[in-house]
Amino acid sequence: MTPLLAHWVHDLDPFLVQFGEGGFGIRYYGLAYLAGFATAWWLLLRHTRLGRSPLSAERVGDLMTAMVVGVLVGGRLGYFLFYQPETLLREPLALLRVWDGGMASHGGFLGVAAALWWCGRSFKVDWRHLGDLVVCVAPAGLFFGRVANFINGELYGKVSQVPWAVIFPTSAPSGTPVELIEPRHPSQLYAAALEGLLLLALLQTLAARTDWLQRAPGRLAGVFLIAYAIVRSITEIFREPDADLILGLSRGTFYSIFLVLGGLALLLAPTRPLRPAPSSP
Repeated sequence: MTPLLAHWVHDLDPFLVQFGEGGFGIRYYGLAYLAGFATAWWLLLRHTRLGRSPLSAERVGDLMTAMVVGVLVGGRLGYFLFYQPETLLREPLALLRVWDGGMASHGGFLGVAAALWWCGRSFKVDWRHLGDLVVCVAPAGLFFGRVANFINGELYGKVSQVPWAVIFPTSAPSGTPVELIEPRHPSQLYAAALEGLLLLALLQTLAARTDWLQRAPGRLAGVFLIAYAIVRSITEIFREPDADLILGLSRGTFYSIFLVLGGLALLLAPTRPLRPAPSSP
């Protein structure tokens, strides 16, 4: 058996800059969201400039604003509804303590879906086309977010003796000697690679090499939902469950079942080519 101390001990600081001892400062987690949104904005503008979407640059900005609100509100609400409903019922104001962390990707998807519906009505563009655009760039945010999870030492994996396993001090009670803490899978990095980089490469390739964005609105979104559910279920195999199981499945895997159903619905639904969007006011 590999000696425990042969593994790297996680000691990364979640703050880039910290002000005092009150837990305030510039966190990598917040920077991850900024990096994800900035990358998504750049990629959306690129798709527009390449003629893959009728949206103007102004509309892209409006879409991104709606996506930011959808991700943040949906992700925060989803965290409490899906993972800590008892906390929300006991202490509703905990929802506002964003500095304590707590976001759920599945909740973020619901928030984005609501934002897409609103944008589709406002822009008079098929909301499925907007969904296709968003899923082409969303994995960038997932990548940065999972890297931030690793920096924070949260959402760590199950106990393992693989050579790249990491000792996460946060996985043991406070004060536990580090030599007594078992190493674990760095499942956050697995998720960054699969949910982030792999899906980003897949969706960007499909957007560039097919005419689905213009001719078959909803198809890319369907592929994304199913692909995300698959890779999320794979990473859940290595991740330590952070909530009670549902029907013997981790919550991440259980909720992914509904993503597959949504993806299939999008792939099987009738579709038609885009019409030119009306000019922005």
